[in-house]
Amino acid sequence: MSDTRPHQYAALCYRVKKSGLKVLLVTSRDTGRWVMPKGWPVKKQDGEGSAACEAWEEAGVIGKTDGKPIGYYCYDKVFDKNTAIECEVEVYPLEVTKLQKSYPECKQRVRRWFSVSGAAKRVDEPDLAKLILGFTPNH
Repeated sequence: MSDTRPHQYAALCYRVKKSGLKVLLVTSRDTGRWVMPKGWPVKKQDGEGSAACEAWEEAGVIGKTDGKPIGYYCYDKVFDKNTAIECEVEVYPLEVTKLQKSYPECKQRVRRWFSVSGAAKRVDEPDLAKLILGFTPNH
């Protein structure tokens, strides 16, 4: 990870079904584009904990992770039409064990399961798409 860019943490929320590996994406609150749950560091949490907190707040996900990031990607965090900063996002895989119907941002976002290729096609960041396409759960 770079020391010069602000850092965020994301959860690659997944489940393995008979039909294959599925990835959960949510819509962003501002533009409605498909993203992984992500955000700024959470006080008193490490990267893994911050990613899990974001998965709960943005997607109602309860799950487990092995504590190891699978990679990083960069994107421009837009604050308003005149202000944006490049952020580096550390991505943690999070196996979904439960999806809650009610969670903090349930009225602000849509969540949907996608195949790996479907999820990769829907995100805007090429490096994130590569991470998704290259992801294999540690089972």
